[in-house]
Amino acid sequence: MRILILIIGFPAMLCAQDPREIVRRSIELDKRAPEIARNYTYLQRQEQRDLDSSGKVKDTEIRTWDVTWLEGSPYRRLVAHNDQPLSPKEQQKEEEQLQKSLEQRRNETKEQRERRLAESERRQQRQREPVKELPDAFDFHLVGEEALNGSQTYVIDATPKPGYRPKLPSASYFPKVKARLWIDKNDGQWVKVELESLDTISFGGIVVRLSKGSHLTVEQARINSEVWLPKRVAMQVSARVMLVKSFHREVLITFSDYKKFQVESRVVTVRQ
Repeated sequence: MRILILIIGFPAMLCAQDPREIVRRSIELDKRAPEIARNYTYLQRQEQRDLDSSGKVKDTEIRTWDVTWLEGSPYRRLVAHNDQPLSPKEQQKEEEQLQKSLEQRRNETKEQRERRLAESERRQQRQREPVKELPDAFDFHLVGEEALNGSQTYVIDATPKPGYRPKLPSASYFPKVKARLWIDKNDGQWVKVELESLDTISFGGIVVRLSKGSHLTVEQARINSEVWLPKRVAMQVSARVMLVKSFHREVLITFSDYKKFQVESRVVTVRQ
């Protein structure tokens, strides 16, 4: 009898949760992440696989960077290529570039430093800007709950809202994608997002056209019980550049080895 009651009542329990408000709250909570992220260094590994027309891999390249904050803005230092340590010559080159950048940033005038930090801030804002329109651009449907990466999550489907016109240029593709979101039930943060293009998407006019059926998956992880930071990004895309050259590509980016450090520190330690 209890099982029967649960089965009958489950749809009603789902309806009691407003999926749009769950998404809106998640966006609000996520605003704190960039500031806290300034306290962390990490490793970023990117694997790019180019495919032929039949889907077979024809070329693979893997690069790994050590990412830290150097005098107030991010700095990436290449530490491995195709999962192999750099040669002594390559290491020396990276070390020289690091020291050059460090010297340049330390010798900046006040105006130069402010300009560099402002540009860094603008880049971060541009990356997160489209998220503001999510609650208004989509219709949301709570489809269930699921355990994912150690979290109990709400699973929410998002489909383009008919007639909605994006306010921001960076959100212009929203009417042409659908999404599924996994949002942590306890602290409201998003754990995973999957996007699929429903139609061809153009970026930069006719410079790049992303084909229908392209996929993007983004995952986050809770770090030190204080912030959610990127864990994994996976893309499967088919695109045409300048309406002439086409390519099929898979890209996998992973973020690992998050370590906390003091933002004020002027010493950059590179992990080998």
